[in-house]
Amino acid sequence: MIDTRLAPYGAFALRVALGVMFIAHAYLKIAVFTVPGFADFLAQVGFPATLAWPIILAELFGGLAILLGVYGRAVSLALLPVLLGAVLVHAPNGWVFNAPNGGWEYPAFLALAAVAHVLIGDGAFAVKPVSLGLGYATPLRPRIG
Repeated sequence: MIDTRLAPYGAFALRVALGVMFIAHAYLKIAVFTVPGFADFLAQVGFPATLAWPIILAELFGGLAILLGVYGRAVSLALLPVLLGAVLVHAPNGWVFNAPNGGWEYPAFLALAAVAHVLIGDGAFAVKPVSLGLGYATPLRPRIG
């Protein structure tokens, strides 16, 4: 059973958490790992180093869009390849993310959170929600027809 009175706020909480996580990871790649360091890491794990800036920008602007609820569902769907790439990178390290080089459970959880966001919707307070034909046309009003 879904509590239709509170569901939009639960979707909002999911959206905020997912958006903040993407922004934080973009910041981590810029401020801590540095862009050249992240590019080197990508090359070491078999991805083109030229993907560094596109991934960082996708996480930063995608995170902002998700956080604000500007086509958030579509953005979560578009960012799934980034998350699935992270799962592949961390898969050989095992389950626990505090293992050396991080485990795969955290990126897998985030990928499932993004899928949940796509399926549930943007929730309350979305600036520009999108229906994707999967449910609610707006965060608080069901689609009729």
